[in-house]
Amino acid sequence: MKLAICLAFLSVAVVAVMIFQAVRQELNLRVLKSRTVENTEQIKRKENTIIEVKSKIQAMKSKLVFVNTNIDTLKKKKTDSDQKAQDLNVEKKTSGMRESMTKLKGKAAKKKAEEDIQSLKQQILDRDKAICAFADTSKEEAR
Repeated sequence: MKLAICLAFLSVAVVAVMIFQAVRQELNLRVLKSRTVENTEQIKRKENTIIEVKSKIQAMKSKLVFVNTNIDTLKKKKTDSDQKAQDLNVEKKTSGMRESMTKLKGKAAKKKAEEDIQSLKQQILDRDKAICAFADTSKEEAR
């Protein structure tokens, strides 16, 4: 009988341990299920934030493309205006040089004309002196 009581007690103890293990595993499974639910919710939230960030990045990229095209057009306008300014400066310099050359040529022509006039005056005076030297001063016509 002792053996039967011992076996019964042992079998009750084994069953109690098995029940305890089963309850413990069930509790662990519940904890794991709740964790997986929380993790899936976190993942969904993070996915939503990632989607929002991607949409913001896409919007910023489109704005950046617009800004880059504006920058390119402004750079092009700047180079065009710089080129026009250079052309105008070159034209201004050439027109200034033309005016200077015209003035210089005018001055040179004036100086040459004055020299020619002076030489002609000198020639006339020399002729008059030569004529006076040969002419008879006693006559009225020669004076």
